[in-house]
Amino acid sequence: MSYVLIIATVGCVVANAFIAIADFARAPFVLANSAEVQLPPAAVPYLATLKLAGAAGLLMGLVGVHWLGLAAGIGLTAFFIGAVLAHVRARVLHNIAFPGGYLLLAVAGTSFFVGKL
Repeated sequence: MSYVLIIATVGCVVANAFIAIADFARAPFVLANSAEVQLPPAAVPYLATLKLAGAAGLLMGLVGVHWLGLAAGIGLTAFFIGAVLAHVRARVLHNIAFPGGYLLLAVAGTSFFVGKL
């Protein structure tokens, strides 16, 4: 089970780094999705910073700073709970699988570090 959680945690790092870069680049799909859930475009870089910080924290946790990995996992879990709720509030359900998938990866990453402390 530990290997599965390691793979999920690495997947969470890669996925969050990728989407943070897309956010910073203001990719068209990012701006379209944020508009659908009524997120102001000015908020996108701030949210990208949170995603990138979470990915970096998970990475630091994987190399030995377990408490930081746990904190990053908890932060990303809370972040993506908010993202799922934003989709539900705006009734944008056709692509809710994306924040839901990120949420599942964040929960897996968090659970990996819970076992390490």
